[in-house]
Amino acid sequence: MSSALYVAPEVAAAIAENRPVVALESTVLAHGLPFPDNLETARAMEAAVRAGGAVPATIGIVKGRLVAGMEARELELFAEEGAATRKVSTRDFGAVLAAGGDGATTVAGTLVGARIAGIRVFATGGIGGVHRDGEATLDISADLDALARNPVAVVSAGAKSILDLPRTLEVLESLGVPVVGIGTEDFPAFFTRSSGLKLVSSVADARQAAALLRAHWELGLESGVLLANPIPAEAALSEPEVEAWIARVLGEARAEGIHGKAVTPWVLGRLHDLSGGRTLAANRSLLLHNAAAAAEIASALAQLEA
Repeated sequence: MSSALYVAPEVAAAIAENRPVVALESTVLAHGLPFPDNLETARAMEAAVRAGGAVPATIGIVKGRLVAGMEARELELFAEEGAATRKVSTRDFGAVLAAGGDGATTVAGTLVGARIAGIRVFATGGIGGVHRDGEATLDISADLDALARNPVAVVSAGAKSILDLPRTLEVLESLGVPVVGIGTEDFPAFFTRSSGLKLVSSVADARQAAALLRAHWELGLESGVLLANPIPAEAALSEPEVEAWIARVLGEARAEGIHGKAVTPWVLGRLHDLSGGRTLAANRSLLLHNAAAAAEIASALAQLEA
């Protein structure tokens, strides 16, 4: 284990005793939601994990140390500082750690932290992927490569709706990352329950998901697994409405010269404005839904290996 990693005592004890642990990302705090919704949602996700019988471990970099199991005061600081906290993907670890700074880990960054700490299940909102026009811009999230390199199960509502979802699935297939629907044969699209893209594999519940994870890793395969968990039906938005908003907002982003890692938070903010707050409510709902599902899966996996 890296000397730069600090695992909170509760988390370390659960890992040592093969009790269920669920990793959570800190970018949701700093960049995904506005204050105070970000802090309230982070606390609610940790509570949902505990209600499901698992220990939450929010991952981030605090004063030059990679932390698995951020404390309450650290969550508050990241939430209040918001976008002023550096977003940390795989390429950024060395710079932030060496400078003794703070950093909010993305999906890719959290995958690395979870793997180093020994956590095998991670709950997030939606992964990054191939951006629209990615064939020209080569704007492809590091989340995809990180999924291929870190044996951690990621429970998410598919990939973010603003992405090129068919190409995102193609890249995941090329990288050897299983994409498995939870209670669905369709790939969910974050705010909507289906993208219209069919999945090769699906499971009915947490026990089947845990069995699939165990079988995958027992073979020595080193990739993660994307467990696609659709947003609850009562919180889902309509696909035509979401697509109309996205088309408008992406056009605005191009006109404003916004690109790279700045695109996603800016677009999500504009979607919040256009939808009158409905996308924020949907985002919160799917985050809590994924946290609860991840706790069930982590618990089932621990039982299988008891």
